[in-house]
Formats: sequence, structure tokens, C-alpha cells
Amino acid sequence: MSKKPLSKNPFNPELRNEVEREEHWVSVSDLMAGLMMVFLLVAVVYMVQLEIETRKMRDVAVLYDRLRTQLYHDLLAEFGPDLPRWGAELNPDLSLSFYDTEVLFAQGDHNLRPGFTEILDDFFPRYVKIVTSPTYRDDILEVRIEGHTSSDWGSEPPDVAYIRNMALSQARTRSTLEHLLELPEVHAQRDWLKAHVTANGLSSSQPVLVDGEEDPARSRRVEFRLRTDAESRIESLLQES
Repeated sequence: MSKKPLSKNPFNPELRNEVEREEHWVSVSDLMAGLMMVFLLVAVVYMVQLEIETRKMRDVAVLYDRLRTQLYHDLLAEFGPDLPRWGAELNPDLSLSFYDTEVLFAQGDHNLRPGFTEILDDFFPRYVKIVTSPTYRDDILEVRIEGHTSSDWGSEPPDVAYIRNMALSQARTRSTLEHLLELPEVHAQRDWLKAHVTANGLSSSQPVLVDGEEDPARSRRVEFRLRTDAESRIESLLQES
């Protein structure tokens, strides 16, 4: 049986219901389309903002990579000729390591040997002159003096050896820092140094490995390590956006 066509009488209840259903679906479709446009707009704005922030962070990272590279080359130009006779090594990560255990400290002792004192007296004023120069001083977050040991402490168990080496490495960095702050050549920068130079004893937590095995001699070292404030600069840029 064929369906009876709706009467076109505007007062026909069936016709009114059909019109109302059509108007309802048109309203829902318009609403969904509007919501989709809003979501799309929000997504576009978010992506644009993310791209701006990412570009800022990338620009800062590039800036600080260039700064680190320039600082490395300036340190190498200053100390390159001296490193072999000091038993020292400058690394691209801005750490300068003193490895000569015959010069640094007597075994189990935290007092500076005369040979290491002479090296520090020559090295540190020149080092401070570079890092506190107008080119770098506002970008240096920390100058870390790090004391490192091997994992050995005679016949002691590993855990006991680690704790004793921790105390020893801390005492060595403190005696190193105490000597450096007393140098007359750096007194003009004493306030800056007290705010930026730290002494850090690390025991045997960062041994030097050769073919996967600890090199005890090279693990016993003193390092001067520079940290820049790239992270805080990135945060400042994001807060300005």
C-alpha cells in the first residue's frame, strides 16, 4: 500500500510535525558546525602560540650554544699551551679537569700539594678574568669545583669506601676553594665568586671508564665546570610571551 501524501494544509498536524523535525535538525547541524569552527580556531591559535614559543626556545638554545662554543675557544686559547704541563684537559662541555695525581693531593689527604698550589695560582686568576668579563659574567650561573675519587679505599667494602671517599672529595674541594678565594689577584671579584663558585665533593659517583672499566688514576681528579643560565633565560622569554 502506498503512503498517503501529506496534505498541504498548513493546519495539518502531520505537516507541522514534519516541519518542526526539519527545523530541529537544521538547528543542531548549525550548532555542530559552529562548535567545529570554534574548536578549529582554538587549535589554530594554540598551534601558532606553540610555534612562537618553540621558536623562542630554539633561538635561545642556538644563542647559548654559540656562547658555549665561544667560551670554550677563549678558554682553549688562554690555557691550551699550559694544559700538558699541568696534567689537565679542557672539554667542550666547559669542564677543565686536573688529572695528575702526583701533583694534586697525597693519598687520603685533603691538603693541597705545593705543585697543585702553584698551578692554581697561575690558572685561577686568568680563569676568573675570562668568566667575569662583560662577555660572559651575566650568563654564568655557576662555577663548580668538583672533587672526584676512584672507588677504592683499601680493603673496605664498596659502601664504606664510597662514604669515606665522599668525605675526602668534599674536604679537597673546600680546601681548594678556600685557597682560591684568598688569592690577591681575585679579590676585586670576590663578591661575584662567593655568589657563583661552589665546592662539590662527588666521591666515586662519576668514574672515568676505559673500555667499560674504571681508570682509577684518571678518576682521581679535580674539575672546574661552568654552567650557563640558558634554562632561566628560556623561562624568562616564555613569561614575556
